[in-house]
Amino acid sequence: MEQMLDHFFDLFGLPSIGLPAVFISSFVSATLLPIGSEPILFGYISLNPNLYWAAIFIATIGNTLGGMTDWWLGLISRNGFESLKGKSNGRMQRWLEKRGPKMLLLSWLPGFGDPLCLVAGWLRLAWLPCMIYMFIGKLLRYLTMTWLLTLVPTSFWHQLGHWLYLI
Repeated sequence: MEQMLDHFFDLFGLPSIGLPAVFISSFVSATLLPIGSEPILFGYISLNPNLYWAAIFIATIGNTLGGMTDWWLGLISRNGFESLKGKSNGRMQRWLEKRGPKMLLLSWLPGFGDPLCLVAGWLRLAWLPCMIYMFIGKLLRYLTMTWLLTLVPTSFWHQLGHWLYLI
């Protein structure tokens, strides 16, 4: 497990120890870059089970801040777009505006969550409710994914680490 994590951190030039690594990986994975933070979080928790709640909390904060970065990018892109084209009011926009920040409970979904955060900013949804719903959704995701990963036998992770080390 440690070899696999070290390989990942070396590949991306990230700090390979401690909660800063958990924060950075969760922040980056919440942007539009296709990097998952669950393996890093799970690996850290596996190596430091006494820091379970601290790691979950740090990952949730990092992922929420990454989602809020997407929200901010949506906000500034709309400001630039409106100065060029004027206001738009399509059917999808009305659908999302009707549901509001609560839609960001789904911000953890792969392939859908990051663009959803971007659209929330583009729609100028209030930042505080967006951040709160985003935080709740991402916290539930990390709790669920970490629990599911603990159900996988340890021997599987050792074998996976061995194969990744050979690559």
